[in-house]
Amino acid sequence: MKLVPGADALVRLLQLHGVEHLFGLCGDTSLPFYDALQRLDHGMQHILTRDERSAAYMADGYARVSGRVGVCEGPSGGGATYILPGVVEANESSIAVLAITSDISVASRGKFTLTELDQEALFRPLTKWTQVIDRAAQIPQALRSAFSRMTSGRPGAVHLGLPLDVQRELAVSEDDLWAEAGSGSFPSRRIAPDPGATEQAAQALLSAHAPLIICGGGPLISGALAELRRLAEALGCPVATTISGKGTIAESHPLALGVVGANGGTLATREIVEQSDLVMFVGCRAGSVTTEKWRFPPRGTRVIHLDIDPTVVDANYAPEVALIGDARLALDALARTIESAKGARATNQASARVTAAREKKFAAFRALAESLDGPIRPERLVADLRAVAPADCILVADPGTPCPYFSAYWSLEHAGRHFISNRAHGALGYAMSAAAGAYFARPERKCIAVMGDGSFGFTCGEMETLLRYKVPLTMIVVSNASFGWIKAGQRTSFGARYFSVDFSRTEHARVAEAFGVKAWRVADPSKLRAALAAAIAHDGPSLVDVITQPLHEAQAPVSEWIV
Repeated sequence: MKLVPGADALVRLLQLHGVEHLFGLCGDTSLPFYDALQRLDHGMQHILTRDERSAAYMADGYARVSGRVGVCEGPSGGGATYILPGVVEANESSIAVLAITSDISVASRGKFTLTELDQEALFRPLTKWTQVIDRAAQIPQALRSAFSRMTSGRPGAVHLGLPLDVQRELAVSEDDLWAEAGSGSFPSRRIAPDPGATEQAAQALLSAHAPLIICGGGPLISGALAELRRLAEALGCPVATTISGKGTIAESHPLALGVVGANGGTLATREIVEQSDLVMFVGCRAGSVTTEKWRFPPRGTRVIHLDIDPTVVDANYAPEVALIGDARLALDALARTIESAKGARATNQASARVTAAREKKFAAFRALAESLDGPIRPERLVADLRAVAPADCILVADPGTPCPYFSAYWSLEHAGRHFISNRAHGALGYAMSAAAGAYFARPERKCIAVMGDGSFGFTCGEMETLLRYKVPLTMIVVSNASFGWIKAGQRTSFGARYFSVDFSRTEHARVAEAFGVKAWRVADPSKLRAALAAAIAHDGPSLVDVITQPLHEAQAPVSEWIV
């Protein structure tokens, strides 16, 4: 029986689980792992980042676009704490991300060793599962368990800690280096809902006069887009989405209402929610933003709730029918039942209502998008970028100014994961790294990151990473010299008593050029579209710094700033 060191076993097992990319940052406790990556023939590409947060965000974006597990890694101590924001975001967004952190040696615990930290205690409340491995022989089972937990049931993030001496220990049998087929993608195991509940849901949908489907990220994660469309067309039922669910249905479809809720929703789309006599939530938590603090749909509206997580379906609304299971299996069963039922309604009436709501929403948008006033209106940025960007591009929007505008008005011609925003915790500094991760997953697609100038300050160091790996990412900075979302909240809810939300305007294009990134600065609205087109056409990393109307002065599609 041949034995291999723990670090070598870890590399082999990642390879066997189908991992192609790792995103991370080096540290002294990671040296055996890095040496194994250097020595062994494994076919994986390691992406060296400049910050552990960025590594986790890259793994998150990679996983969302590819449907495969995203892997990030970092060293002990500060590395473990820095990687947390991305791990938490992935876990709460039901994205399968494996975070590997190295650790001090098991033999050094309790001796005031540099970077000592209780990693299990740190990660336990923030992940689906965590384990710090005490013996190298535990590595194979721990890796298989990690992939199984990440990709089955509700997907999520897991953490593994690898002490320095465990990585060096020659104790892993080569016979134990195997992986379950399919466990590197998610969902790896699908659970169908109860057939009786499916029949009840079908009857409830058929009995409704004005049903509405509201999709969260679940159908995208499950790959249930065709099944959702079949169900909507069989019912003649409008489909709305949350921000995370954007792309569940092509927004050119006659039944596609667009984003609803406090962030990205509009009065026109809210009216459809309010007028519906039955709402079916699909892979959606029905949280405060989607429902505008549980006012839309109003209490008393009939509700069907479908989710893989049983704790979600009755958290906020009393469901008439609860469906627990995989979205693709559940929607397929529902669509087949509805299609075979007599009396399935035509789509004409519903599509007319949706068309009227969309026309009302975009009429108000176009009035601002065509403005030549300065500073540049955010609506104009959305319209000009949409005019020059490829239809199948992947756009990642940071929270703050980009999120409401792009979620509301960035029209998706194709269903699928073409739009991403970090909606679980809304941390700044996500878009640049997540879009880079999306590029490594789908290099044939144009990837665009839109961020506020506040977010730029969190993440600009990764421009060096983009240059080093020749990532042709187009970055757009919405420059308004403030933490705009908070300033807008101070205006609407605190009598415009602005405090500690403004900062100096940075020459973002000059910063980008110092890294070697091709960059433009635009203050004249008439010159914006040409600059955006040139940036998209550039064959390397590019950045456009857009001097934009402050969010607290704009007409953002936001009904409440504090939710």
